[in-house]
Amino acid sequence: MTIVRLDSVESTNRYCEALDLAQVGDFTCYWALAQTAGIGQRGNHWHSAPGLNLTFSLVLKPTWLPADRQFRLTQALSLALVDLLSCFNIQQPIQIKWPNDIYVGMSTTTAGSERQHYDRKICGTLTAAHLADGHLASAVCGIGLNVNETDFPSWVPNPTSLRLLTGQHYDLEPLLRQLLLRIQRRYEALQRGTDIEAEYLALLLGRGEPRQYMYQGQRLTAVIDGVDPYGRLLLTAADGTSLCCNLKEIAFLP
Repeated sequence: MTIVRLDSVESTNRYCEALDLAQVGDFTCYWALAQTAGIGQRGNHWHSAPGLNLTFSLVLKPTWLPADRQFRLTQALSLALVDLLSCFNIQQPIQIKWPNDIYVGMSTTTAGSERQHYDRKICGTLTAAHLADGHLASAVCGIGLNVNETDFPSWVPNPTSLRLLTGQHYDLEPLLRQLLLRIQRRYEALQRGTDIEAEYLALLLGRGEPRQYMYQGQRLTAVIDGVDPYGRLLLTAADGTSLCCNLKEIAFLP
């Protein structure tokens, strides 16, 4: 495990993509104290106040993982983040929002039987995989974990942080090392062939619960059934229609 500390970059993922990854060792972490143009899923901007949160990219070389099973890597990273957050005094459920973001919160039912959701995003991830001969040659896994920030811009949707959840301030480098150790354990277990599907599904936000989604320009109510081997989200709409969706085909609604 190697940690390369960077004072400031536009994006750790973009920084890694500019490297000759063939010359980068497996499990090399590029940690930035500040990102000026962090990126998230769907091309969104990832906000992180300088020096308050963890923003880093991890270069992995899972050459043993077939290309059609690359979603297993996404699942392993998500579970490692839950592993870390479960060590803290967080009083609300920690869940994975498909495909790989981490949310903290709960749902309640009002007197009128309407579901109210109080989900808050604490972590976002973005993985770029590179394939060769039907397997993964390398993967750049960007992770942004909200740690000490308490005052987020108004345009950031539903954020939270470790400090907001626990009232504690955290030193970033020891926390980063704790997280990397948990990722390493999940990574090595994945290499051994450990099946993590059931564990991932058990933590999937909205699974088995009617929620609102935007699909093909229409608002609909659907229940998440699971995820297929390629990482596509499987749902059943209120009218009984089965849906199989890629990331850009469906959006969660409040």
